[in-house]
Amino acid sequence: MTNKKMTAREVALTALDRVRRRGAYSNLQLNQLLSKHQLNDNDRRLATRIVYGTLQRQLTLEYWLQPFVKGKKLDSWVETLLLTALYQYQYLERVPDWAVTDETIEIAKQWGNPGIRKFVTGVLHAVLRQGFPRFDQLRDESERLAVQFSVPRWLVDELVSQYGQSQATRVLQSVNDPARLVVRVNTAVTDLATVESQLRAAGIEFQKSRVAPNALVITKGELLGSALFATGQITVQDESAMLAVDSMNVQPGDRVLDACAAPGGKTVQIAERLDPATGGRVDALDIHEHKTKLIQKNASRMHMADRVVTHTLDARRVADEFADETFDKILVDAPCSGIGLLRRKPEIRYTKSLADSQKLHKIQGSILNAVAPKVKKGGIITYSTCTILQQENEQTVQEFLAAHSDFRLLTTKTSRNLKDDRASATLTILPADYGSDGFFISNLQRIL
Repeated sequence: MTNKKMTAREVALTALDRVRRRGAYSNLQLNQLLSKHQLNDNDRRLATRIVYGTLQRQLTLEYWLQPFVKGKKLDSWVETLLLTALYQYQYLERVPDWAVTDETIEIAKQWGNPGIRKFVTGVLHAVLRQGFPRFDQLRDESERLAVQFSVPRWLVDELVSQYGQSQATRVLQSVNDPARLVVRVNTAVTDLATVESQLRAAGIEFQKSRVAPNALVITKGELLGSALFATGQITVQDESAMLAVDSMNVQPGDRVLDACAAPGGKTVQIAERLDPATGGRVDALDIHEHKTKLIQKNASRMHMADRVVTHTLDARRVADEFADETFDKILVDAPCSGIGLLRRKPEIRYTKSLADSQKLHKIQGSILNAVAPKVKKGGIITYSTCTILQQENEQTVQEFLAAHSDFRLLTTKTSRNLKDDRASATLTILPADYGSDGFFISNLQRIL
């Protein structure tokens, strides 16, 4: 392997091998390599599709590959190369098998020795000749679901236990769908109709969101380099993530605490609803200074700097900074396992464990306990996460209520009246419900 300019498949292989071998972040690796090697648009899309698709389907691909390598110890990059080939054979319908085969063998030749090239050639020809192993050969239902949808066994068992077999299967089917690009319109500086008109003029195609107000789902076109984004008229935010603030009923003169704020998407969403002239302000916390700078940068781009105050502070230490009963509203968008984001961050499924979820549950409880005295009587704490595991959601809320008789649980309401026929007061959006991220929202009112 040399420092020559890489092809799309070499970029994908390099990024994937770093993610699988070192635990690197897929988006950072891919963006770095794409910047360095200056691929054309089609090749950028191909590299991106291979990286995220192979990560999403990793357990499935490993199951398919296993009979053809028969436990042979492979160099990391060779195994990754074979997995990318299997992904392309099975999931990239517009790419002919011969092209995948030729390019994969060429990479094996360039990166390895003649023995590796011969081995890779033999495996690929055997796969095309014999076909892919069937999932129904797996008799254990949980193992079959884990392999078929490429989700670890522990997570399959948790989803089935918490949501039942049918609902869990719907969720598992949905998490390998492509993630959608969604923007929220900054109504403090423009309006939905104006942005729609400008998007059409730029040749960008979109649909209105079914989930959140002032949100548009982008279906075609390059958006992030647009003037709309640069001038803060829009920001990228998933529809489900918009719902926490949507449910808060923020008033112009409210003093609001965003206790776990970085990178600041919800901070500026809150700020849009505030009027500094009447005392409206949001205090945004993060434990890391470089992240509070990100919040400030985001607030400036969105023209919200006059109503956002950042603090480098652990949310569990709010007593060091704020007096009791300071805030009308508090948002705790808590650190969580991120299981609702599997579509957007595919490697999460392989790096998280049940123990991680249980540990996070304790951290979430400690944050809620710390901020509780800081909300005024009659004020509301909105507790939200981007996971769908109940130990981090319902269980965290119920434990908080059991320890705080001065709070009651309100029914979470949204502008679009989502799932208003549900039995629970809290709101859980599953990835299978609307094609958006998985999300949980609850509203806790201080009554004493």
